[in-house]
Amino acid sequence: MTDNIRLEQGDTAPAFTLTSDKGETVSLADFAGKRVIVYFYPRANTPGCTKEACDFTEHLEVFNDANIAVVGISPDKPEKLAKFREDHDLKITLLSDPSKETMTAYGAFGEKNNYGRIVQGVIRSTILVGADGKVEQAQYNVRATGHVERILRDWDLNATTGA
Repeated sequence: MTDNIRLEQGDTAPAFTLTSDKGETVSLADFAGKRVIVYFYPRANTPGCTKEACDFTEHLEVFNDANIAVVGISPDKPEKLAKFREDHDLKITLLSDPSKETMTAYGAFGEKNNYGRIVQGVIRSTILVGADGKVEQAQYNVRATGHVERILRDWDLNATTGA
């Protein structure tokens, strides 16, 4: 298995501009001066992805209190993301990356071990981008269940860096 690119603390977060579930254009630059969690998931309305999105929504007030936006990115089309939002009353920003260019730039798409087989796919990942556009935290191959609770427990979300 070849190594996929991985972002590390201090790296500049790759810029992106993607379409949201609401048909709006959203860029990383829209969050300049604010911290943002960018998380990558394989497919809307699947059990693990639904659990993770619902957990981020359930804890959104905690992230908002820490002045942190939450953005979920998948290869799904905006229409499917809109249904995902509606089906589960999601409050987080959902973005579509059908080309997988943003996922690749963040190290969230590439070779992975799927039940003993090497496949190309989305690598469930979560990146905390600081107000200065630098990576504060980067986690790859995370498990959907309990992930948000681990973030709240292990990351210092009240730390301020950058601008």
